[in-house]
Amino acid sequence: MYSTFYVSKSQCMTCDNKVLKTLGTLQGVFGAEMNRIDGQITVNHTDEVTREQIGKTLDELGWSEIVQEDSGNQYDEPSIWGCAL
Repeated sequence: MYSTFYVSKSQCMTCDNKVLKTLGTLQGVFGAEMNRIDGQITVNHTDEVTREQIGKTLDELGWSEIVQEDSGNQYDEPSIWGCAL
């Protein structure tokens, strides 16, 4: 199954790699893809791991899910600063 999370687009590439590596260590996760343009992380996983567990892991890494409202997309704009390494 696939779970899609809408997240901030203002993270840097180093942060992206850390998130993808960490998600890959979760039991039941086969892979994850990040779309920085749309601010989406799509995770391919089995029922060994729940969407809530994946969301909690993302939150612990500083990637809180952006709640989508019925009135339209609520994405944030990309940061021109990125993060400091």
